[in-house]
Amino acid sequence: MNTASSRRTLTTPQRKNASMCQHQPACPSADSADREAAHVVAHHPEQGWSLLCNGVLLFEDTGELLPDGQIIAPHRPLQVMKAA
Repeated sequence: MNTASSRRTLTTPQRKNASMCQHQPACPSADSADREAAHVVAHHPEQGWSLLCNGVLLFEDTGELLPDGQIIAPHRPLQVMKAA
């Protein structure tokens, strides 16, 4: 008896849009320059990260992990020294 033919492979359809955003107007996508303006859907300050509705993981050091696995290095603003 060949049981291989009776096995079925379950596949999940690929999502065309990785965004979890249900807002109107929609939040910026993960590949846009203003991606950090998206709404927070999960906030874990004790662990130092937040998940945005566009799928971006935003870390407290301003680093980011995009849904496609791309890493964005921390980009804290430079401190301005006041003149004495």
